[in-house]
Amino acid sequence: MAESKRIFTFLLRFIAFCTTLSAAIIMASSREKTTVLALSVEAKYSDTPAFKYFVIVNAIVSIYGFLILFLPSKSQLWRLVVALDAVFTMLLTSSISAALAIAYVGKEGNPNAGWLPICDQVRKYCNQVKGALIVGFISLILYILLFLYSVHKALNPLLLEKS
Repeated sequence: MAESKRIFTFLLRFIAFCTTLSAAIIMASSREKTTVLALSVEAKYSDTPAFKYFVIVNAIVSIYGFLILFLPSKSQLWRLVVALDAVFTMLLTSSISAALAIAYVGKEGNPNAGWLPICDQVRKYCNQVKGALIVGFISLILYILLFLYSVHKALNPLLLEKS
């Protein structure tokens, strides 16, 4: 039973690592050049601080996720992992929220502020950003599950198991 829990945790952490890495790569490679009314316009993730933040956070969480894969199951560092899981879950939440707000403005615009939607002109770019956000949401859900599991395992909040 304990072995199957370790395998499940390893697989969940490996999938979380893959999703955060994928989200960072998809967003970092989002770019499209188009011409609108004889003006050449290039849309890229690095033009928006929120998208840069999304890429940086997902890259950092990817590195963390990769390193955790090699942590021995009996290590005392798992108590630290609980705190780090909480921090990185919050970072993922904030980065997705910021990127989603900018993506919404890019798709819908904001007529009160005079911001026009851009997704009609740069569809490939917007679809790539949408894909990165979807993968980012999946990684957030995985990290929430990992955080809850690591709290249960390391701190044993319900005191169901004897140490």
